[in-house]
Amino acid sequence: MAERKPTTRGRKPPEGEKRQFLTSMDPDVIRRIKAAAALRDKTASALLEEISRDWLERYPDGKK
Repeated sequence: MAERKPTTRGRKPPEGEKRQFLTSMDPDVIRRIKAAAALRDKTASALLEEISRDWLERYPDGKK
């Protein structure tokens, strides 16, 4: 029997550069984020990071 390589999902960034952050969201929100990312030729992860950075700059103390 042929040896199988372990499967990975998606692209993994180089070690130390990024960390994974798991969260739960409404399925419709996830679908809309993925669609918006695709329209901008970005990954959903890149879009969420950009949006998060913008929000953190706008609200540096975490309060709205």
